[in-house]
Amino acid sequence: MSCEMRSEVSAQPSRRPIRSYVLRQGRLSPAQRRARAELLPRYGIAFARTPIDFAATFGRTAPKILEIGFGMGETTVAIAEAMPTHDFVAIDVHGPGVGSLLKSLEEKGLANVRVVQHDAVEVVSTMIPHGVLAGIHVFFPDPWPKKRHHKRRLLQPVFVHELAQRLEPAGYLHVATDWDPYAASILSTLAGESLLENTVRDFAGRPAWRPVTKFERRGERLGHGVRDIVFRRRR
Repeated sequence: MSCEMRSEVSAQPSRRPIRSYVLRQGRLSPAQRRARAELLPRYGIAFARTPIDFAATFGRTAPKILEIGFGMGETTVAIAEAMPTHDFVAIDVHGPGVGSLLKSLEEKGLANVRVVQHDAVEVVSTMIPHGVLAGIHVFFPDPWPKKRHHKRRLLQPVFVHELAQRLEPAGYLHVATDWDPYAASILSTLAGESLLENTVRDFAGRPAWRPVTKFERRGERLGHGVRDIVFRRRR
């Protein structure tokens, strides 16, 4: 490469987006690997810069719930199984969790869940139309507890606004966390979004339909208080 070419390349600005996650794929079990290979074509939605056609994807018209960060998928499966009249789009980036969820969907015979393995911020901005979601679940997002990492937190004001725009009137945004400082930050951020209103005065109780997750049990063992925060889109 010539000196001129090197100078031109080095002059280009580097714009690496701030991610709310670190991609640690981990080791896939044989079952998870098989599930991703065989079941992703059935249950997956490939990332694309075009809106999802929900009616075509699910073969029906039903209330739609978006879940961001499903871990190993246990909560997703439990809620989808208990709410068969709703359709769920579950987003996560981690391969083992995607494989685990796909495997569970097949075992349970659930047809009301689709999986997107991609960055949630990009999925929301390009694939989810405004005003179509009955609800959004964000359960136990990474709190990034060190102050210098707070910029990595998922629920920043700009993204909360994007989420609020995707909700239908009276649609809800439900967040749960076991990290008290993050809970206070989330509550403040959601309260500052003009499209949303709190469903209670402060923190909400855990709804009976939300299963106790492994993160919640771990938080309880560590003495962390679990907070549910439930806002809804203004009518």
